[in-house]
Amino acid sequence: MLAAIRRSGAAWTRALLLQLLLAGPGGCLSRQELFPFGPGHGDLELEAGDDQVSPALELRRALRFFDKSDINSVYVTTNGIIAMSEPPAKESSPGLFPPTFGVVAPFLADLDTTDGFGKVYYREDLSPSVTRLAAECVQRGFPEISFQPSSAVVVTWESVAPYQGPSKDPAQEGKRNTFQAVLASSDSSSYAIFLYPEDGLQFDTTFSKKDETQVPAVVAFSQGVQGFIWKSDGAYNIFANDRESIGNLAKSSNSGQQGVWVFEIGSPATASGVVPSDVSLGLDDGAEYDDEDYDSVTHLGLEDVGTTSFPYEAPRSGDPSMHSVPWVLSPRRLPTERPPGPPGPPTERTRSFQLPGERFHQQHPQVIDVDEVEETGVVFSYNTDSRQTCANNRHQCSVHAECRDFATGFCCSCVAGYTGNGRQCVAEGSPQRVNGKVKGRILVGNSPVPIVFENTDLHSYVVMNHGRSYTAISTIPETVGYSLLPLAPVGGIIGWMFAVEQDGFKNGFSITGGEFTRQAEVTFVGHPGKLVIKQRFSGIDEHGHLTITTELEGRVPQIPFGSSVHIEPYTELYHYSPGVITSSSTREYTVMEPEQDGAAPSTIYTYQWRQTITFQECAHDTSRPALPNTQQLSVDSVFVLYNQEESILRYALSNSIGPVKDGSPDALQNPCYIGTHGCDTNAACRPGPGVQFACECSIGFRGDGRTCSEMEKTRCQLEREHILGAAGAADPPRPGLFVPECDEHGHYVPTQCHGSTGYCWCVDRDGRELEGTRTRPGMSPPCLSTVAPPIHHGPSVPTAVIPLPPGTHLLFAQTGKIERLPLEGSTMQKSEAKTLLHAPDKVIIGLAFDCVDKMVYWTDISEPSIGRASLHGGEPTTIIRQDLGSPEGIALDHLGRNIFWTDSRLDRIEVAKLDGTQRRVLFETDLVNPRGIVTDSVRGNLYWTDWNRESPKIETSYMDGTNRRVLVQDDLGLPNGLTFDAYSAQLCWVDAGTSRVECLKPGQPSRRKVLEGLQYPFAVTSYGKHLYYTDWKMSSVVAVDLAISKETDTFHPHKQTRLYGVTTALSQCPQGHNYCSVNNGGCTHLCLATPGSRTCRCPDNTLGVDCIERK
Repeated sequence: MLAAIRRSGAAWTRALLLQLLLAGPGGCLSRQELFPFGPGHGDLELEAGDDQVSPALELRRALRFFDKSDINSVYVTTNGIIAMSEPPAKESSPGLFPPTFGVVAPFLADLDTTDGFGKVYYREDLSPSVTRLAAECVQRGFPEISFQPSSAVVVTWESVAPYQGPSKDPAQEGKRNTFQAVLASSDSSSYAIFLYPEDGLQFDTTFSKKDETQVPAVVAFSQGVQGFIWKSDGAYNIFANDRESIGNLAKSSNSGQQGVWVFEIGSPATASGVVPSDVSLGLDDGAEYDDEDYDSVTHLGLEDVGTTSFPYEAPRSGDPSMHSVPWVLSPRRLPTERPPGPPGPPTERTRSFQLPGERFHQQHPQVIDVDEVEETGVVFSYNTDSRQTCANNRHQCSVHAECRDFATGFCCSCVAGYTGNGRQCVAEGSPQRVNGKVKGRILVGNSPVPIVFENTDLHSYVVMNHGRSYTAISTIPETVGYSLLPLAPVGGIIGWMFAVEQDGFKNGFSITGGEFTRQAEVTFVGHPGKLVIKQRFSGIDEHGHLTITTELEGRVPQIPFGSSVHIEPYTELYHYSPGVITSSSTREYTVMEPEQDGAAPSTIYTYQWRQTITFQECAHDTSRPALPNTQQLSVDSVFVLYNQEESILRYALSNSIGPVKDGSPDALQNPCYIGTHGCDTNAACRPGPGVQFACECSIGFRGDGRTCSEMEKTRCQLEREHILGAAGAADPPRPGLFVPECDEHGHYVPTQCHGSTGYCWCVDRDGRELEGTRTRPGMSPPCLSTVAPPIHHGPSVPTAVIPLPPGTHLLFAQTGKIERLPLEGSTMQKSEAKTLLHAPDKVIIGLAFDCVDKMVYWTDISEPSIGRASLHGGEPTTIIRQDLGSPEGIALDHLGRNIFWTDSRLDRIEVAKLDGTQRRVLFETDLVNPRGIVTDSVRGNLYWTDWNRESPKIETSYMDGTNRRVLVQDDLGLPNGLTFDAYSAQLCWVDAGTSRVECLKPGQPSRRKVLEGLQYPFAVTSYGKHLYYTDWKMSSVVAVDLAISKETDTFHPHKQTRLYGVTTALSQCPQGHNYCSVNNGGCTHLCLATPGSRTCRCPDNTLGVDCIERK
């Protein structure tokens, strides 16, 4: 299945990667090779005009589409689509995608046939010549099937023009497009064939009436809105939605013939998504390609439009009206019509892709990534040996885990407050539930007839902070119920999973994440035969419960009806080796038979027990502490009961895991270990020295630990539950279903990713996608969390600034604080790093330093606000807190006494006086994700970055906002921070997309690549011949020597969290002046420097009676 899904997504990527290498002009599809069309072939003609829709084309043979088999009529529109139902009038013009109706879209765009500019023809054709031609096209795309269509819907858009709107684009004058869609159907399946002849696509964008701009066409399929009471978008697939991919349609193919694209659209295999063909075009020997070719064609692929802003706008992930996002990446299942006989061996192109070991089940919906394409000579295939990285596998980690890359692969580890193996994580101290099924075939005593039971329910409840597990197995026949009482280990495995952990030791869930298989064998001493127990734990389901299947088979001694069984506390040694755990022991149990004649006979029996547990562990993190070779499970109390009236078998055990005991060391008497702590059942017990301990409410609960109450669920949590519920409680979540990730406090994780496509984007605190933040697979956008971390109750931390010692310092921001790092020359004095300011309720992003008054300024995106504090000491103050969205970068003109900042939420750049008064908006157009900003005070220039994913750029202007222009636009990825060195007049920036540091001198054309291969740089500052940047992945400050283009030192703060802004606190100001540095330049209000002059400006929203503007 996994291999199949990967192939379906990769067909498009491979085809377009190769399109530049394909056969020359002679290989293209000619117009004469289209299906016959026109009035002479029985075609109907769509009325000329804009946004026209045909009458219903009644079909003599039903069309199959997604999971429907009864499409008996279709509608054809001017705008390049075939609709499965009549489009509503409000959707006749391209707009929101997916539309509410089912659609096949070979070229969805705003097309126009007014004034004879092209024609649209359509018909249903049952003729043998046409159905045979359709069968040949499908056969090329799906060579393994035998498809015999009985009908074909043929729609042709001939020489249609683009709608151009009120201001016509001269470049599109005379441009016309010709293309064709054929929907071929047999009794059991339907296929779509898209044909794009050579020179048939002369334009790839049209004017959008909604956006009032040119937008690319879209090639797609959509099931339409599903449901009657609760409506949601059905499945849909986007195959092309940008200029490059649209331009490649006539040059490439997924069916082996240029310009011809084939899709399976209606069969049991397409219930959740269209299946594209996967036949690559051949290559001449010796063909080559370069990186430029690769970059130019990687844009066409399977994408999730449920969370992206496409030209025909898709609903955003946080839109309250949209809760269910459809399955986009469809499985490449076997088509329904196949030739008889066994399948042949897989070819190189279609070989299976398998992850080592068993598949992990996900705590959140399984999402499958599409492999990156790799060059192997001249044949492109999947490299099953290539190193897996977090970039495309983050979905394999729990939403409560972090993913880390290592030399040989990636590993997941649970974040603070959670426990597990990283793939599966649960809140520490929180009660757990285990659900499953049990089946058995058991011989009792000497009986030759087995007792068989199927589909019996198992439910278990675990009080994690006590290590107590309660397991009930229902509907166990009385004939076997009492005889199963000694088998407490059937439920004991659950106790091992959640045993109380002593320091340095791990229970079963911490090791396996609840994903393992267990086989146990019980031999009863003095009794023939044995019992085999097979159990499979499949991780956490969509309801947050662990799942288990249990099989019992063999023979057990007979225990008389009405008896009770007593099992003494016991210990068991677990031996660990990579991927395998074994244990064995001998246990005694006492059977007390019902009282007879005033006596209740009791007998002691013995059984021998051995088990093997197999699981998959992450071997890439060699720094992770190794498990002790042997751990001891201590079961302090065991209770077993068979309830005859309810036919329920019950096991209760209290468990802890720790070292092999030799006596009873005092450390083992800690209340957390022996269960006398009294913490709430929704709290974790934290052992301290000796018998000291603390109770801490689990995540999702609040209180003092002794009493914990459930917190209200957040919007993110509610959205997750709704989507998972809509996906169906009984079925596993569908691959491709987007479910938002929440952090450990229930807030939206600022970076949301879709595992099926690899695309990531930023969201605000309400989960809404931020425009221009979506990145291509393998690149994570630099999203900022707007929610301050919760304040942990404890000793209060003073918020006053700790005075700064003399000298030059680096100041850098971490969530909730600003730290100082002294510089001795250019060397970081790491041992002297100290906290300058504690601000636990803030998310500080940008920093700027005023060398005149020795003040540090910052932006805070949690409130949001802009604040400042004196480095001489004292309390911080907030200077701006109104009319801010997401203030990020901040810069200061120490000569003109102004601050400048970027706001990526409001998409603007503003200026104000240092006390926050006299605010004025400098720019509020042509900004998408403005971030870093710096000033050149002496020359009166301003510089800023905009990491808009569609068009990243670095811009400049004078400080008064005039002479705005793009400084750098080519070869940028995610330009984050930038710095201007007043001494060398050099502008440098760090780019998290290209992983580079670059510099230039404004006014000079050349730019210099200083250093490549950075991890994830965020902000940068300069001092002397060095740059210092903060890095998100390394959580470090890194020094770079500009003279030798080399990293020279790295500082890792004690608190390993994200670092944000960084600035240099100079011991003295740089020399120089501007026209605002004396008497405010003679201005009444804002004095804004320009090269060789200044401009006097008035603040916004001022009556202006006392303000004079002049240059």
